[in-house]
Amino acid sequence: MDKKEMEQQIIANYQKDEEMMILVFAQWCINNDLDPVELYNQAYPHQSANKALTYALDLTVSKNESEHIADETLLGVLSLFGNEDLAFVVTELVKNREIKNK
Repeated sequence: MDKKEMEQQIIANYQKDEEMMILVFAQWCINNDLDPVELYNQAYPHQSANKALTYALDLTVSKNESEHIADETLLGVLSLFGNEDLAFVVTELVKNREIKNK
């Protein structure tokens, strides 16, 4: 494998992992009765529609069919990919939910 092929493989792997991160976010939103597009727009109001998020929404299942996704898992995945703005929005939602549940 030459350098160019290796670079292309690394990029492809990153994109695949990023798609998985977006799917985890979308499913977490579904599981928590939240609108993933609305949350994404809160974090990134100046971006146009996210095609990867739209694709991920097609792959989500109902919350009854889904495994539980812990808040910490989602936040870790978002941080891993540098989605700090989205992680901030999620963190605020989690805090508000905890306050309501007390």
